[in-house]
Amino acid sequence: MIRAAFCDDDDTVLKELQSLLEEYRRERDYRIDAKVYHSPLDLLNEMEKGTRFDILFLDILMPGVDGIQTASEIRKFDNNIKIIFLTSSVEFAVQSYEVKAYYYQLKPIEKGSFYHLLDSVLEQMEKEHGSSIVLRCKTGIARIALKQLEYCEVIHRTLLIHLVDGTVYECSGSMDELGRQLMPYGTFIRPHRSYLVNLEYIKNLSYRTITMSSLVEIPIPRGKYNEIKSAFLKNAFEDGQVTL
Repeated sequence: MIRAAFCDDDDTVLKELQSLLEEYRRERDYRIDAKVYHSPLDLLNEMEKGTRFDILFLDILMPGVDGIQTASEIRKFDNNIKIIFLTSSVEFAVQSYEVKAYYYQLKPIEKGSFYHLLDSVLEQMEKEHGSSIVLRCKTGIARIALKQLEYCEVIHRTLLIHLVDGTVYECSGSMDELGRQLMPYGTFIRPHRSYLVNLEYIKNLSYRTITMSSLVEIPIPRGKYNEIKSAFLKNAFEDGQVTL
């Protein structure tokens, strides 16, 4: 079930969105649950209590807290939700990029553009769900795209998930279990009992250390170098990164 939210201070717009979504669900035979909010503060209050949505249609110009400010607050605890701004002008395109908005929907809302946008965002979500994992972290439940995962480490029973953009998630669980989830994807290797790395982000290998893209150095236990080197080269050849 996909969970969507509509937030706009104009009741006419909210009713229009609900009507379009009902038509979309019926014609596409897609299960999407939607909730409406007249105030961004009401939306933020529920989300801060743990309510999560997959898609958010958010009006930019609202009294009090506007859409850009609302999106900035949401991004503090949810990087996964697809935010689609509702606007009568494209002048906010730069700000929408800064808060990682998926797109913006121009008003008045036309059926064709609404359908096209939903088709696009749902297709993107399906792709992401097929190459991501869901972990329970200190900040809540997080869906982590594997292409963004650089390496993982365990310190005193706490899993630290390091992303390529510098974000670090503190999660519960064991490295053994995380390894079982990641190994089938083929781009991860566990060079050390306390580390699991993404082969795509290995910058350099020596007999003693792995240097990641972030320049973090991960120790290589005695006797493991050849195994790690083989896995690294195999991945590089398969991706066409190595030529002879």
